[in-house]
Amino acid sequence: MAEFELDDRQYEEATQRGADERAHAPMPSSVRFDRKSGRILVEFSNGAALMVPARALEGLEQASDEELAEVELLGETGLHWESRDVDFTIAGLMQGIFGTAKFMEAQRRGGQSRSAAKVAASRANGAKGGRPRKNLP
Repeated sequence: MAEFELDDRQYEEATQRGADERAHAPMPSSVRFDRKSGRILVEFSNGAALMVPARALEGLEQASDEELAEVELLGETGLHWESRDVDFTIAGLMQGIFGTAKFMEAQRRGGQSRSAAKVAASRANGAKGGRPRKNLP
């Protein structure tokens, strides 16, 4: 790896640019588990908020409400549950990344399963004329 040297002036300029960027970027200010909705709520310094279904996150599927309430900010970029040893980046959650690729694929395919019971129910429903129509007001 090549060495990179900065003189004091370059270092100060870079530090100031970073501080300026951070001053204008929304930063997470708090995080909590909302028991009523079952969601993790991240609030930002600009008043925006992100809500994520807690038990949809890999490693938290079987977590108790008490364990989910232990959530804490991990620096300015992540969430951490000490008792479950689970971490997520806020940016990843905003992109809908709730776990590893394998976990996400399993979640996606869950509703597409073709069990014998599901096939039988589908056939029985079809024999009755298919899915009932919704009554719209």
